Amino acid sequence: MSDDDQRLRRWRLMLGESAEESTGGLGQPGDSRMDAALAALYDSSGPTKGRRRSAGLGASAPSVARWLGDIRTYFPSTVVQVMQKDAIDRLGLAQLLLEPELLDAVEPDVHLVGTLLSLNQVMPEASKATARMVVGKVVREVEERIALKTKAAVTGALNRSARTSNPKLRDIDWDRTIRANLSHYLPEYRTVVPERLVGYGRKSKSVQRDVVLAIDQSGSMASSVVYASVFGAVLASMQALKTSLVVFDTAVVDLTDKLSDPVDVLFGTQLGGGTDINRAIAYSQSLISRPAESMFVLISDLYEGGIRNEMLRRMAAMKNAGVQVVVLLALSDDGAPSFDHDNAAALSALGIPAFACTPDKFPELLAVALERGDVSAWADQLALEQR
Repeated sequence: MSDDDQRLRRWRLMLGESAEESTGGLGQPGDSRMDAALAALYDSSGPTKGRRRSAGLGASAPSVARWLGDIRTYFPSTVVQVMQKDAIDRLGLAQLLLEPELLDAVEPDVHLVGTLLSLNQVMPEASKATARMVVGKVVREVEERIALKTKAAVTGALNRSARTSNPKLRDIDWDRTIRANLSHYLPEYRTVVPERLVGYGRKSKSVQRDVVLAIDQSGSMASSVVYASVFGAVLASMQALKTSLVVFDTAVVDLTDKLSDPVDVLFGTQLGGGTDINRAIAYSQSLISRPAESMFVLISDLYEGGIRNEMLRRMAAMKNAGVQVVVLLALSDDGAPSFDHDNAAALSALGIPAFACTPDKFPELLAVALERGDVSAWADQLALEQR
């Protein structure tokens, strides 16, 4: 097939049967099944909002399972994930995901996990084991993606924070030592004679930092809940950190005791409902006993249903006490988040950075924050790189 024919074929699959007169028909093996799978999801007889699709997937689990099998056969996994999300959002298939045979057919991804967690309270016992397997697979994939990078970034940051001016030879930070002694460069010998050595401190077995993660579990934060829970579990596995994790809506739930298994953390959440950020901050304050050695990360879209002025006052008090405070409007790959711009601006005015961060950048953010670097400058640089 020529490039022109391939291009027309793709347009035909994209636009549907109504474009066949201008693009030509479909002749490749499997094209008709691909077209039917796309039509079942995207074809309509009129405005789509609130209406059933003309082709549709039907209301039975067997027909949906066949459709899921078709899209996994004919499309790459990244496309399958998008189509699954669209099917859940546009055709109201969330309830059908409660059936074990359907869960076996889906392509696990972060968005699907969010949907399953939102159904957790109504999920029948017969589906829970399968749902945990689906969630567990996604959690393992996320852990493989972020664990090593996170541990390396945190370990490096803590070691750099414990610098000593009298290091042993193996602990000398040669790069910083040379830069600190450039004024003692001897041109005739083409070398630097260091008067002051800069080195890493010996690794401490004690807890060096306390980290408190507070995660908004409103429905719009589903992806962030998944990633934050996995990061929390990774941080909790590091002896140099004391990690606490709380989730909140109008109530606050401390899930720190479940951090050994991020799947347990996720099934301890309850996505949806209102939001009382002030209450979550108040509880988080009670977990911080040594402010100068603590980091507080609030992951929320900042739509506050509680007492706004009290929320801002608590955040300011935490920062003034010496806590490194960071607000993430999202911790996901979902693109630009929706958030309360007034609350974000109010926090920024207090010197508390509020921005969105992708999972791949979060380890770097942790390193900057744990070293007590300029998180706002780091976030500004990140925003420039993403433009």
